[in-house]
Amino acid sequence: MNRLQALLTDKLIGTKHVENAAIIDIKERKVYASTFGFNVPPENAVNLISAFSKNLLQVRKGGLSFKDKYYKCVRADKHSIYLQNPDGGLIVVKTNIFILVATYRTGMYPSVCVEAVEKLGKRNAS
Repeated sequence: MNRLQALLTDKLIGTKHVENAAIIDIKERKVYASTFGFNVPPENAVNLISAFSKNLLQVRKGGLSFKDKYYKCVRADKHSIYLQNPDGGLIVVKTNIFILVATYRTGMYPSVCVEAVEKLGKRNAS
């Protein structure tokens, strides 16, 4: 397990609020690290990058599909997107180098997920 995978497991999964997490390299447009068993398809990685660079207003209005599930946008700004569906939620945070994406199940506390992902994002910002 590399350093970033360990960081994801310790700082996000360790909260017990985050179900899965991945770090996407913006420049390379691919997943750089992820928690065990969490596969982010390449097209989903590109869509998350695009959501920040071109389509943030569209995401705010129309939500986002991720891994064949539709998520409604609850909050979005130039650094983070918070989305929900009946099964849980999706938190996406952009740093200068990476996009961090985390999922959580219904019944978890979304604010804790958002804070954990944002802290990790700030920690990895360059």
